[in-house]
Amino acid sequence: MTSAPRDGSGPRHPSRPTALELSAGYAAGTTTPERATEAALAAIEALDPLVRAMVLVDAEGAMRAARESTRRWESGCPLGPADGIPTTIKDILLTRGWPTLRGSLLIDPGTGSDWPEDAPAVARLRAAGCVLLGKNATPEFAWKGTTDSLRHGATGNPWDPALTAGGSSGGAAAAVGLGMGAWSVGTDGGGSVRIPAAFTGTVAIKPTYGRVPLHPASPYGTLAHAGPMTTSVADAALMLDLIGVPDPRDWSALPEPPRSFLDGLEDGVEGVRVAVSPRLGLGDDVVNHPAVDRAVREAAEVLAAAGAMVEEVDPELAGTGCLEAFHTLWFTGADKVVQAYGDGALEQVDPGLRRAIRTYGQGVSAADYLDATAVRMELGRRMGRFHQQHDVLLTPTVPGPAFDRSQQGPEAPDQLWTSWTPYTYPFNMTQQPALSVPAGLTDDGRPVGVQLVTARHADALALRVGRTLEERTRWRDVIPPLLDRTEEHP
Repeated sequence: MTSAPRDGSGPRHPSRPTALELSAGYAAGTTTPERATEAALAAIEALDPLVRAMVLVDAEGAMRAARESTRRWESGCPLGPADGIPTTIKDILLTRGWPTLRGSLLIDPGTGSDWPEDAPAVARLRAAGCVLLGKNATPEFAWKGTTDSLRHGATGNPWDPALTAGGSSGGAAAAVGLGMGAWSVGTDGGGSVRIPAAFTGTVAIKPTYGRVPLHPASPYGTLAHAGPMTTSVADAALMLDLIGVPDPRDWSALPEPPRSFLDGLEDGVEGVRVAVSPRLGLGDDVVNHPAVDRAVREAAEVLAAAGAMVEEVDPELAGTGCLEAFHTLWFTGADKVVQAYGDGALEQVDPGLRRAIRTYGQGVSAADYLDATAVRMELGRRMGRFHQQHDVLLTPTVPGPAFDRSQQGPEAPDQLWTSWTPYTYPFNMTQQPALSVPAGLTDDGRPVGVQLVTARHADALALRVGRTLEERTRWRDVIPPLLDRTEEHP
């Protein structure tokens, strides 16, 4: 495994500033939203042909918004710290004035007329003054852990475009990793922000269910979350401040949090009880890449050295029927999505989605659905009890690094995504916050990540522990080699 710059002495790559770095530069007058937006658009022009992270770019609209933001900063009246931050949006979330095609050939770009509505998270980012650059690639209806679709093709990885960026928020992760905007907002129904974060060396949090409101309601029901995708934990906290407030269109949205997620972020982990679970108690049913095992072990050692109380403990998730229950809930939702497009629609979608719907999503009775829901309730009870003894659960994010982008899994071209993501979807079942942070590289230079899971509503703790790992290892400062193809912006 390549070693990280432990002291953080190396310079950050100027083509990938964080949102907070840009905000500080705007305040100091050392850069402007116009210059930052020009740099992000230049990165898209230079690098997107290699990775295909973007499905829509509105350069004219972005520069218009950037000029308005620059005037606000120069007059001393910015809308807040996110004013002027170049931002992209996963093409699952409604965005006013832009078609939301969800990676599907079933959706006509003219369906939404002038596409008049923003999703709640998008509305919040727009109101904060963020410069919206465009929309990120997604697999069809965000159904799987890789990002490819019949409509847009496959999205490559910033570290090697021949590899997958993961999914379903792979376009967002690739864009953020390559400086095509400082951050993005993605969705996560079974790992969809965390899988691509691990594969691309970026940061993503799936917050507690309801923390980030959704509209329209997801067909995947209460498995579906939305969350920040960034290059730093502090940026994730800032974005969660912006988008993690209630919206009247989402009946399940949580109340506004009592304080900023940036508050206490630097407080460290002294006395925090960390349970390390390298295989989530699944034993020989899952095999981690050696670099993943090393990353988990090293992360545990870093937290222990920082004052956390660390022990190896598995939660009681094995043998619960979690996977079968997830399949029932997920693929009945997917079936419902496709049904909305009428007779014959199933024959026009991603062949893997069609197979999965026929296998897991059709012929499900109400009793089957209720049984799956009961499994969720039991999983939630077990994790609630677990967190009475352990504040944080540390696991791998994914068992291995990114694989060929032409495949659906590391072992086979048509491998079902849930077979290689055992550490992510259980925490959609339990609705807990889960943060993925960069944790190392394989010997051949592929990123790996670790996941930090906390009790429901303890999002701030997950971010605080992630911040400690980030600052003490500096893996976030290890930059994809593709960035060397872009010119340094002023």
